[in-house]
Amino acid sequence: MATTVERIPAEVFPPGEFIQDELDARGWTQADLAEIMGRDSNLVSALVTGKRSVTPETARCLASAFGTSAELWMNLESAFQLSKVERNDAIARRSFLYSNAPVQAMVRRGWLRFKESDDVERLESEYMRFFRLKALSETPAFHAHAARKSSPYNAQVTDEEMAWLHRAWHLASLIDAPRMTEQRLRDAFDALRAMRESPEELRRIPSVLRDAGIRFVVVENLPKAKIDGACFRLNKTAPVVALSLRYDRIDWFWHTLMHELTHIRYGHDAVVDSEIDATDGDKPQEEQVADQEAASFLVPQDELRDFILRVKPFFSK
Repeated sequence: MATTVERIPAEVFPPGEFIQDELDARGWTQADLAEIMGRDSNLVSALVTGKRSVTPETARCLASAFGTSAELWMNLESAFQLSKVERNDAIARRSFLYSNAPVQAMVRRGWLRFKESDDVERLESEYMRFFRLKALSETPAFHAHAARKSSPYNAQVTDEEMAWLHRAWHLASLIDAPRMTEQRLRDAFDALRAMRESPEELRRIPSVLRDAGIRFVVVENLPKAKIDGACFRLNKTAPVVALSLRYDRIDWFWHTLMHELTHIRYGHDAVVDSEIDATDGDKPQEEQVADQEAASFLVPQDELRDFILRVKPFFSK
């Protein structure tokens, strides 16, 4: 957010006009000023007519001659020189985009179809296409998702997380899947349950979920985005599960997957941000349910409790 207030004068004059005003006020000639400053009269003439710029040394001389500060003359010179340079609107437009999205990372990954040789209009067009905006003045938003990430529940979605969610939406929109039904969802859970102990079976997960009417996508995590997975809907009948694989661990993969599928199973469509390390007392009810269902699906809790009672305390955390 900008904190400085920019003041643009209505009209900017060369320092020479102010020098002439000072001469007129004192009844001096250019020759008089040259004599006072101990400088050549041609220099004074060039300053008054704007053919020479005010240098720091000259600013000191003018300040001593007129009883002003040297900064006054340097500021007048800077303002005049800047007024002659056309304001670069393209820089401001690019700055706006970079302030609202991780543009470089998105271009590098091909999420934005943009090349260095393209103009800013192309970048703006791609920005609007990616975030599905009708105007640049709109703020990117992503509604109706439940996300599992390592940030507070009430924290605002970051620019990186917003871009990640939209990338997942674009990939999911390319997947054709039937309408999800309760029976198809039950069949998918049964198939997943049979795959738990065989890592090689993970390759079948996209097709198993697609047959159930759920679009499954993996989007590599962006720097500064701490999101592990999310579920959302392309429309009322098209649920999506997206994972980032931020942690390359099979237990993390399974728990995040089942966590998001539980959200879908129970129709948790509201925005819910969870903090992985939070205690159950700090978690929203929907997140507690998703965690409990995921844990129970992967490791039956009665078997886990029996194991703990049999071997404790001879195992590490």
